[in-house]
Amino acid sequence: MKVNLYIPTLNGGQRFLKLVEALAQQTLPLQTRVVIDSGSTDGTIEAATACGFEVMGLDGNGFDHGGTRQSAIARYPDADIYILLTQDAVPANPSALANIVQAFTDPQVGMAYGRQLPHPGATLLERHARQFNYPEETQVRGLGDAQKYGIKTISCSNSFAAYRRAAFEKVSGFPLGTIMGEDVITAGKLLLNGWKMVYAADACVYHSHDYRIREEFERYFDIGVFHSDNRWIFDTFGRAGSEGVRYAKSEINYVSRRNPLYLPKVLCSFAAKWLGYKLGLSYRSLPPRLRKAFSMYKGYWK
Repeated sequence: MKVNLYIPTLNGGQRFLKLVEALAQQTLPLQTRVVIDSGSTDGTIEAATACGFEVMGLDGNGFDHGGTRQSAIARYPDADIYILLTQDAVPANPSALANIVQAFTDPQVGMAYGRQLPHPGATLLERHARQFNYPEETQVRGLGDAQKYGIKTISCSNSFAAYRRAAFEKVSGFPLGTIMGEDVITAGKLLLNGWKMVYAADACVYHSHDYRIREEFERYFDIGVFHSDNRWIFDTFGRAGSEGVRYAKSEINYVSRRNPLYLPKVLCSFAAKWLGYKLGLSYRSLPPRLRKAFSMYKGYWK
């Protein structure tokens, strides 16, 4: 089975160097490794080139979550499996890539995504987020599981994911011009076309972010925009409200038992997420300058 790897980069810094080191230890042979760079000036390009990556730029186009990855796959399509990583997702052990590819031994599996662990030194809130969203048990999900899992049926992340080429091409690859969620859109289309997806709990990377309150607001504003632009996800898989309540209860319980002094930050975080998400859902009623100001992905509004 031929496997290609694709990584978007922009000034990846030390995390990217750790990622490159971890990739050198992987047991899975890769046919082609591709970096799609957005204009790094910190040595990321040089490090990637020295380690045998094919390096391509954006050719004057701005970064597009789906379009940038799609352009790399279109340039280097010769593989059976496409693996996606982000520049700060570091394989946790030498079998991480092999384990995610193992999911495709089932011919009905169209995509898989791996487990994300908090980086060493991650905050309490990030440790909870990874524990809640990336459990220890592997799951195989299909369209018939929407009643059970709701919107989490198509939960996934291109921070560490893999796609079967035949399935990926069947749904025309990643969408262009979406503010985020190109992975979720593609997963949803795969399930609607009869494929299955796998959460591979034994395929692990270290990947977490310590977002400030302002960044939480911006991130959830973008999630609201994404959901507003893709209503078919709600229609097919249900809404996110009940899942948000479950997450909030879990986080309060988690923090209360470990460090109650974090609870004020938790409450501020909830408020920022809720407000950002609601404004994102209604972004069409906002002036263009506010849409950009509220967004984490500001390049989308050009």
